[in-house]
Order: sequence, then C-alpha cells, then structure tokens
Amino acid sequence: MTANDLELIERKQQMRRAAYDARNAQQDKDRLSELAIARFVALPEYQRAQTAMWYLDCRSELRTRHALPAALASGKRIVVPYCTVDDQGQNKLGLWWLETMDELIVGKWQILEPPRERWGEPGKEVDPCDLDIVMVPGVGFSRQGARMGNGQGYYDRLLQQVRPDCPLVAVCYESQLFDDLIVAPHDVFMDKVITEQTVYQGSGKRTPSASSVSDRHTRA
Repeated sequence: MTANDLELIERKQQMRRAAYDARNAQQDKDRLSELAIARFVALPEYQRAQTAMWYLDCRSELRTRHALPAALASGKRIVVPYCTVDDQGQNKLGLWWLETMDELIVGKWQILEPPRERWGEPGKEVDPCDLDIVMVPGVGFSRQGARMGNGQGYYDRLLQQVRPDCPLVAVCYESQLFDDLIVAPHDVFMDKVITEQTVYQGSGKRTPSASSVSDRHTRA
C-alpha cells in the first residue's frame, strides 16, 4: 500500500466521521424525514414500481418506518433488507418481502429484520433482479450520486446485483451532502439523491473509474 493510498484512506475516515457527526447533530429529524420520504414516494419511478425496496432506519439515519404502513397498503410489493453472509462468509443483504410490520424483530445492530429462523422461507425471499426501485441509505453522499456507506460492504454488493434499469435513489438529510467524495472504481453512483429540500439528479454510473468525484450541483 502506497503513501497515497494511506492518505486516501485517512481522508475517507475523516469524511465518514464528519458525516456521522452531522447526521447525529441533525435537528428536527422527524419532520425532515417526512419531507424527504414524501419526495421519494412522489417520484414517477416509484409510482411505476411494482417491487420497491425500502431500508429500515436505525440510529440517526433518515427515518423511514413512519411511512412503511402506507407503503404496505399501497398494493406494491415492499422489500426490506437484512444483514447476513454469503457462502464465502462475505457480508450480504438478504431481501425479504414484507407484508406486515409484525413480521419484524430487532436484529443485528438494533435494526428491524425478519426472524433468523424465517430467512430463506419460500415465497418471502426476493432476488435483487426483481427490484424495480431501491431506496439507499448512507453516511454521506455527493449531489452527483457518489455514496459513502458504513464500510461493511452490504449495499456495495447489492447495488452491483440489481438490474441496470433499476433506479437507485438515496435518501438523506441535506447536512449529509459533500461537495466531493472519494470513491473506488467499483463504487456505484445513485440515479437520484433526495433530501428534505430537493431531488438531485445523480450520474447513475454503475462502473465509475475516477478516484474522486466533484459535485456538479445539478438538480432534478
């Protein structure tokens, strides 16, 4: 590992710490979350979707649980993730068709998920290729769609498995946005980034090659 590599790692760690601090300090989370989620469900891409993946918020993430009952009643197939590992022991997200909030318990990292004994249940597991839209959480984003996660790789792997035409939509607080983020060649960019203030048009690049990306401040 070169000195430049070490410097990039340290810069990314500093960015992640700054993003955590900004998210934790965010005031009025309930109201701002409602505004952002309202923008998400109003998207034409969401309106068209038959199978929609939502994330289940934890800690200081932008809150989604308040909107799930309405989503479940909308007639769409609502899918939620849970943290597991693949056959090689690598972190992966399982996908669960959620029909009622009563199916969920508090699991790993205090995140709501289906009970472990039901993982793999026929008719409930969903393939990534079946998703028509994905709501994506993150620690930080750029307005161009670059994403910084928690560093565990769960979403990195999932986002490489969805169909190329499946919209990837980040939802976050405006305070989580960076002018630029350090990204790797394999990182996936969001098609849209939604905050309580607006909808930003991301680049949607699935195979970016740059080591960093500057914010173009484009808006949908």
